[in-house]
Amino acid sequence: RFAGARGCDEGDDFAGVERQVGAFQHRQLAGLGAEAAGHAAQFQCVRRSRRAFIHCAAPPPDQFAPRFNIAPSQPVLAIPNNGKNKADFFLWGLIPSWAKDPGIANKLINARGETIAEKPSFRGGFKYKRCLILADGFYEWKVQEGAKTKTPYFIHMKDRQPFAFAGLWDEWHSPDGNTIRTCTIITTEPNELMATLHNRMPVILDKNNYAAWLDAAPQTPESLLPLIQPFSADRMAAYPVSTMVNSPGNDRAECIVPA
Repeated sequence: RFAGARGCDEGDDFAGVERQVGAFQHRQLAGLGAEAAGHAAQFQCVRRSRRAFIHCAAPPPDQFAPRFNIAPSQPVLAIPNNGKNKADFFLWGLIPSWAKDPGIANKLINARGETIAEKPSFRGGFKYKRCLILADGFYEWKVQEGAKTKTPYFIHMKDRQPFAFAGLWDEWHSPDGNTIRTCTIITTEPNELMATLHNRMPVILDKNNYAAWLDAAPQTPESLLPLIQPFSADRMAAYPVSTMVNSPGNDRAECIVPA
């Protein structure tokens, strides 16, 4: 999961409501399983996010609010490489355009970077449909020696600035005529910090690579695979938080308070 809305500027307006996307039923999942961070924080302050992604248009402030505990199947803010440079909402869990059953999204919340150019569910998107998934933190659970339960950690940038996961997106047309836009987060081997928490981590892109990732032109694996690598551990930090984040129903600021 991931979380959002940290370190906001005074006066920022968060009067927003969750946007409904199509007729897809939002199923609460238990996170990203064995792949990578299962929940995240997103929808950071309007001013800070706009500074971080200054060249991209964002939805009106009344369409999104700070999120502190986003689980798979829920809407996430992402920038697709459709040439419009505009952030919008996508359901977390990829439904390829050719899928017969939208339930496949439950299995496609992550895409392993090592095989992304080969797997049928991802290779087309890797070539044609990439996106930046915006966040300012995410969670991972650590197994503590002698403990019966895992300890959740909140991972963020040391400078507290928003960042972007490397993702893929697609559009699926339902039998009743609705268009469902979905996405998945790419994962890779952990850096030194993440290796203390888990054996995988989401791919976080350096700002210098945003333009290349969002290029609307078809790309070859050879041009993109060098971007699928662990982010620098020196620029990241992590701390334990309350187990309240274990439940997707707890989506409030207390989720990111140090335990």
